[in-house]
Amino acid sequence: MENIKLRDLFKIFLEVGGFTFGGGYAMLPLLETELVEEREWLSNEEFLDIFAIVQGIPGIIAINSALFIGYKLKGVLGALTAVTGISLPSIVIISLITEPLLNLQHNQYISGIFMGIRVCVVVLIFWAGFKMGKKAIIEAKSILYTVGMLVGILYFDLSPIILIAAAGIIGLIVNRDKEYNNDTT
Repeated sequence: MENIKLRDLFKIFLEVGGFTFGGGYAMLPLLETELVEEREWLSNEEFLDIFAIVQGIPGIIAINSALFIGYKLKGVLGALTAVTGISLPSIVIISLITEPLLNLQHNQYISGIFMGIRVCVVVLIFWAGFKMGKKAIIEAKSILYTVGMLVGILYFDLSPIILIAAAGIIGLIVNRDKEYNNDTT
């Protein structure tokens, strides 16, 4: 990973932060394209593992993702660089548009723009989930996990925290005897 430059890492997270509406889930396809498919800095499995971890810990998914990915790629400086890149566009945009939008929030054109953006965000989140699902649901066990989580959400209205904790515990129990190769070379 020595060939990864901090400026490139910053640029990627700055672009993703500047063009992603809808937060961490909506940025997933953009990050996956840049980091896994185009630059091959992370494998599909590493990317899915990082995203699974950041969903299970407190905090903003976009910030947590940048933190974990940056740290994995370039250590502490990489984490700081990625977090700065992902955060900077939001800070600037919010600082510039908050006052005007509050004054125009009842304007039909502004409302129409946000309605369109909301629909787009839902599609981006769905697409991210679909792509992750194709990679994560690969065997009978993962299909059972998926069905169990859907039943928990749809019929029992279980908290996502409970579902994530349960999935982690079940995964630990089911895979406790499985050996993993931690060699990243």
